[in-house]
Amino acid sequence: MPIDLRPYFDELERFADGQMSPAEQDAFELRLEQDEALADAHAAYEQLTADLRWAAGHDTLRQRLQALDDRMNERGTALARAHHLAQRRQRRWAVWGTVGAVLLLAAGVAAWYLGRPGPARPARCWEAYYQPDPGPAVTTGLLHSRPLLAEALDQYQSGHYPAALHSLGRVNPGNVGADTLLYLRGLMLLRQGQGNAAQLYLRRVSDDSAASGSELARRARYHLGMAYWQAQELAPALATLRAVAADSLSPYRASARRAVATGVLDGQ
Repeated sequence: MPIDLRPYFDELERFADGQMSPAEQDAFELRLEQDEALADAHAAYEQLTADLRWAAGHDTLRQRLQALDDRMNERGTALARAHHLAQRRQRRWAVWGTVGAVLLLAAGVAAWYLGRPGPARPARCWEAYYQPDPGPAVTTGLLHSRPLLAEALDQYQSGHYPAALHSLGRVNPGNVGADTLLYLRGLMLLRQGQGNAAQLYLRRVSDDSAASGSELARRARYHLGMAYWQAQELAPALATLRAVAADSLSPYRASARRAVATGVLDGQ
């Protein structure tokens, strides 16, 4: 039986376009879990928009794949040419390079003795310690199987964070996974400078009892600490990064240890 989208269309469109406030979005997601009619309408709307976008963008994707292949071929040729030229220059300037290195070293030692600078103070900005997560690679397979997700990731990796958030809102959670979408949304908000908003999504992934020991939860916990820091909530930032630094399985352990060891988050 066809589903009538008209009673829900405005809400579904605002939700998909990311136009709801965090509070409105949380309330809407709760309704999705409790209201079967709304959940059916949401699934039908997502399928409809995905079908329309796929139909409209099929030719564009094909052209993009062809362009990617062409660029890879051109890059391979350019790299081979550059490597050959670099070898020739290296042989030609080997002697001069050695002489220049000796002179630079002598100048550096002289400058150090003359200047005698004091010990440098550690940087206090969160970005000086942040290790970004570029997200999954946009492969040919991903472009074919999940074009909406590939579009969002491509925009995120290109630094177009508002556009990436908009595209991510159109991805069907059933095709990707709710935790993955929450994590990617948190990353994009963090890179956009919205640390407070990013916390809402990263906290849900890192605190999920069913996935608290997973790779995704460990990644979310590190970025949650950085979101606290960006929002100048230094006490929870320090506590979260200490937990990451103590986790031997965290891929961000070294970065968290460095941030904690400097002491920039202590006593502020």
